Amino acid sequence: MSSRISLAPARAAHVRASGVHLSFGGRPVLAGVDLVAAAGDRVALVGENGRGKTTLLRVLAGDLLPDRGEVHRAGSLGVADQQILLGGTVGDLIDVELAAVRRALADLEQATEALSEDRPGADDAFAAALADAEALDAWDADRRVEVSLAALNAVSDRTRPLETLSVGQRHRVRLACLLGARHSVLLLDEPTNHLDAGGLQHLTEQLRAYTGVVVIVSHDRALLADVATTVVDLDPSSDGRPRVYGGGYAAYVEGRRAERARWESLHSEQMAERQRLADDLSAAQNRLRDNWRPEKGHGKHTRATRAPGLVRAVHRRQEELEAHVVAVPPPPKRFTMPELPEYRGATLLRADDVTVAGRLERPVAVALDSRDRLVVTGPNGAGKSTLLAVLSGDLEPTTGTVTRARPVRIGRLGQESEPSGRRTAMELYAQRATESAPGLGELGLLDRNDVHRPLAELSVGARRRLDLALVLASQPHVLLLDEPTNHLSAALVDELTEALGATSAAVVLATHDRQLLRDTASWQRLAL
Repeated sequence: MSSRISLAPARAAHVRASGVHLSFGGRPVLAGVDLVAAAGDRVALVGENGRGKTTLLRVLAGDLLPDRGEVHRAGSLGVADQQILLGGTVGDLIDVELAAVRRALADLEQATEALSEDRPGADDAFAAALADAEALDAWDADRRVEVSLAALNAVSDRTRPLETLSVGQRHRVRLACLLGARHSVLLLDEPTNHLDAGGLQHLTEQLRAYTGVVVIVSHDRALLADVATTVVDLDPSSDGRPRVYGGGYAAYVEGRRAERARWESLHSEQMAERQRLADDLSAAQNRLRDNWRPEKGHGKHTRATRAPGLVRAVHRRQEELEAHVVAVPPPPKRFTMPELPEYRGATLLRADDVTVAGRLERPVAVALDSRDRLVVTGPNGAGKSTLLAVLSGDLEPTTGTVTRARPVRIGRLGQESEPSGRRTAMELYAQRATESAPGLGELGLLDRNDVHRPLAELSVGARRRLDLALVLASQPHVLLLDEPTNHLSAALVDELTEALGATSAAVVLATHDRQLLRDTASWQRLAL
């Protein structure tokens, strides 16, 4: 086990993890992670919530030592995690994040002074200090920070106390500092949180032009599709080890599909072989039973000569069955969209000139029939969530009317989960499900452990999966989905997107997810 770090210019920057294992409380979090990244590489860490993405980022940063394995890193380091200090001012935070720049310029100033005084070794010291400053482009760092502050819509007043800023503003200030610092190695945990469209575009452009190493943890599939050169998938695999895919995000999607198909095939083959061995044993046992009592006319001699061979055959097949090991675990279930009802002959839901005071100011009109597809877009505060609540009947409009066909069922997925309590996922689903609804396990959204776990103990990602299952439990004619990709893995979002395009129900999406907007480009749009 080791963690070795050295300084290097951006062109020589690298990050290497070899056989990294880490457990918390006896529970494996990272198992055999291998990762190699050189200058210009942009590595995405993907996987379900709780698979160790942030943990791996902390190991690469040197904040956590692995139980086994090695981590090597060369180059100055910048980290944007989910935590940020509250003390000090914006200027203090800028100084902290530009510490390497400030130090490089101070070292160069001292080396210049030593050179002017012709001190021993001054030539070499000056050359080294100049190389460090040039590697960071230190003289232009503050200007670069100012540019990123403006592009990310962050506070630029350096005297402003950090405690007076929102969480989003603090994260944007720090991200601007990191982009301006030009670190050799940049580790980013969910960097798109709190960014608007302009900020997302700036971040994408900056990362694509980054000359050092970038390692990103993100659920933003559009960002990963635009910038990632390599993807490390921490989700379960057939042998329990993470998978590394080169060629960018698109290659990862195809590679993951192929890997999943191989996994399912291998498991199916091994289960089929086990069933064959079990059938052979059953047949041998039947032959032993049937031949133990020969037909009339056969004597004891026949029975005595046949019996030992049949017994040996049974023992041999028992040994073969016991020796057969299903080495490939069952693959996680895929998401299976239940068959939702289609209602013909009438409009399912109609809203005419609805408004909600202080929340949805501009009158909106919507009419939905079965199989209609609608994407509601607009900036934060435009009223997207409010409109979906009005359509579902959970919120009364201030003006206008909403008409729903009497037999029509409407399912709304909000951004927040209901209070959890001590009920289990299975109990809550059973309360919501119609008689013809599939079982919770058939949806492929929760694993067997989560199904029987109290809601309060579920991870954020598992709770979001349950929320989706609860919406589907009533088999609605209309699906109203508010930011449905929040906290879901890329694999599940891809499966969900495909299913929404094929369902008989009407579907309305409210989302900022850029990849989802790309994938639903053919759907009707309603801009608020």
